[in-house]
Amino acid sequence: MKHMYHTRIITVMIITLIALASVHAAGNSESHEIPEIQEETSMRKKFETLYPYRPLADSLKRELNAEEAYVILNKGTDYAFTGEYTDTETEGTYYCRQCDAPLYVSDSKFHSGCGWPSFDDEIDTAVLRYNDADGRRTEIVCATCGGHLGHVFLNEGFTDTQTRHCVNSTSLVFREGPPVATAVFAGGCFWGVEYLMESLDGVYDAVSGYTGGETENPTYREVLTHTTGHLEAVRVDYDPTVISYEDLTRYFLEIHDPTQKNGQGPDIGNQYLSAIFYGSRQEYDTAIDLLTILEEKGYDVATKILPRAVFYDAEEYHQDYYQQKGAEPYCHVYTKRF
Repeated sequence: MKHMYHTRIITVMIITLIALASVHAAGNSESHEIPEIQEETSMRKKFETLYPYRPLADSLKRELNAEEAYVILNKGTDYAFTGEYTDTETEGTYYCRQCDAPLYVSDSKFHSGCGWPSFDDEIDTAVLRYNDADGRRTEIVCATCGGHLGHVFLNEGFTDTQTRHCVNSTSLVFREGPPVATAVFAGGCFWGVEYLMESLDGVYDAVSGYTGGETENPTYREVLTHTTGHLEAVRVDYDPTVISYEDLTRYFLEIHDPTQKNGQGPDIGNQYLSAIFYGSRQEYDTAIDLLTILEEKGYDVATKILPRAVFYDAEEYHQDYYQQKGAEPYCHVYTKRF
């Protein structure tokens, strides 16, 4: 009996040791996964700390009259059936009156009989939704400047999307033609960035210029003195229904070296630094996401994430430089990084 008792004790001890070993192994397994999560979080936090988000500057917004301010800033409402765009059917694009960001294309506009312009879809990432202060409705605002647009209603049966953006005409500006959005990048000499950006489907134009500094209307000679604070940059005008901001930014990070800290290639100086100039929170988050991915891949990223500033076109002889010379960029080349 005593022998059987000892045998049982030994068996219980062995089972206990096996269980403890399993718990310990599981604990070690989890401890290996946690640093990866922490590393990803810390990489993103690094950029958010270095470059905290700042809303669109007032200098980039259109000055509003009293009626426009009442609707766009104070969340007012046009009187029903009085708005300029309530019944328009012309083909084109509707832009934010305050910041000029494209919001809706005419193909998404329909007659709802509600007394305000109605759209059943927005341009991707152009409009944000918030719970209205009345606790019943959902407010819609411009994703770039936060200007009040109106309200969105669901499941009314008007169109297949079951969505109605009820928008104040006062919040909109209409132009014929497809939508034109803008992105701004700096990646060394603007000639090469401009040349390669213009090669993309969905890009209308790329313009060389200066941005991010203090001097108004700087000249090329002034920027070369390193005292204006401006970077050589490129404004990219594109169709957001053809190419996304994320795809543009991804391509930008693959046509120059985002790890070079003092310039780009042989071009050295503070006007040649790498930077993404965001206009909205969505653009800021996109930049953070892409730079975080590069860091995770082992790149020591030097690209700055900066708020959009006034952009000054460079002198005419800088525009389409390589096309004029019949040459190709000497320090910009596509390198797959994603």
